[in-house]
Amino acid sequence: MKGHKDESSRERWARFRFSVIGPLLAAPPPTGQLRAELQQLARKAYRHPETGAPTCFGLSTIERWYYAAREARDPVTELKNRRRKDAGEHPSLGLLVRQAFRAQYREHKSWSYRLHCDNVRALAEAQPELGRVPSYEVVRRWMKSQGLYRQRRRRHRHTAGALLAEKRLECLEVRSYEAEYVGGLWHSDFHSGSLPIVTRKGEWLIPQLHGVLDDCSRLGCHAQWYLAETSENYFHGMSQAFQKWGLPRALMNDNGGAETAAEIEQGLTELGIIQELTLPYSPYQNAKQEVFWALIEGRLLPMLEGVKDLTLQQLNEATLAFVTMEYNRAVHSEIGTSPLKRFLEHKNVLRDSPGSDELRRCFQMKASRKQRRSDGTLTVEGIRYEIPSRFRHLERLSVRYARWDMSSIDLVDEHTGVPLATLYPLNKTRNAEGERRRLEPVDNGGPPPASGTAPLLRKLLAEYSALGLPPAYLPKEENDE
Repeated sequence: MKGHKDESSRERWARFRFSVIGPLLAAPPPTGQLRAELQQLARKAYRHPETGAPTCFGLSTIERWYYAAREARDPVTELKNRRRKDAGEHPSLGLLVRQAFRAQYREHKSWSYRLHCDNVRALAEAQPELGRVPSYEVVRRWMKSQGLYRQRRRRHRHTAGALLAEKRLECLEVRSYEAEYVGGLWHSDFHSGSLPIVTRKGEWLIPQLHGVLDDCSRLGCHAQWYLAETSENYFHGMSQAFQKWGLPRALMNDNGGAETAAEIEQGLTELGIIQELTLPYSPYQNAKQEVFWALIEGRLLPMLEGVKDLTLQQLNEATLAFVTMEYNRAVHSEIGTSPLKRFLEHKNVLRDSPGSDELRRCFQMKASRKQRRSDGTLTVEGIRYEIPSRFRHLERLSVRYARWDMSSIDLVDEHTGVPLATLYPLNKTRNAEGERRRLEPVDNGGPPPASGTAPLLRKLLAEYSALGLPPAYLPKEENDE
């Protein structure tokens, strides 16, 4: 008799014993016939519950099973193997030895159980007061029972971020989560691929995959390979995802320089998207993205291993075909349906995405610059830009720009953010031709009317006349000659 795969040894034995004496409990034999029934059961061969080999059991053993189950409220539970009274206590490990193991584990969590055991045994030889160190099997069972599991060795573990991540894992539990609505949370990250590509310059490079996933539906909103992880490429990929599916309510990514650039933070803020950053050295917070990378590495890239001189264009075409035609349409084990079907049928909180030009303006950083009055220019990132003459009266100007495209910047209203003009870099060579544009008027009110004597002077003359004093000077007639 073979038990279920997920049953423990105690449960398999209990079910086996109950199957042997169960008929006697269902139909108790007449008085005086019990021993004969037990002898008949003892003569039979049974399949061992662990190995499946033919096995016989003695009359006294079966009789003990019968009497234990007959009076029990739960016969199956009563027939389980008894747990040792000292189970889990490990009396062979003294207090000082256990303290030594705990102290050593705090310092070296990545060590194997064997390495812990050998080092404490060496320590006990140098310090006999620790007492005897038991066998490796006992040490391993005890450490596991105390939650002293071996942890993966982390790089740069002494940095502030790594220490914070370790402390968080020690103090807080880790739980899986899922957004309630489609578009409630998106994941975005870069992944370094395992297949190199050849560029037009004949260089072999490792491409970076930028992927965007919806948390609720697991839909692959966009996936594209780039030559580098930059904020420009991040904006390029995110803007495509927005225009394909809409604007999410929140976006989770890591603390990379591309994701935390000022242009990206400003753009997400203006689009009303909450940016949630994961803790350093905590990939489990973005686990859905990690699962997607594993699928790319385990299924897509192996199908491209036979492609000679793989290019970035070929890689992107294959990736988009894989994500669109297979990943988004295949049944996902976590949600029980395809990501595309859940995305279309589930409740969503997505919003319409603006156009390309508006998205470009959103993902720009803000700055304030002082106008150079001598030639009507301002300087941004070491580049001087010409200011239209109609703005020559402004001392400070508000501009917006993206550092990945300095061919032009936008002059905006400092209060409303409305674009006023596009500024272009100063062209000294063209200015050397000597041609100059006429100054544009600052306002359209026309020339001011002749006002005569100034108001203050008229007031002083009136007050002086009202004093009634003699003239302060004697006029003199001047000859015209």
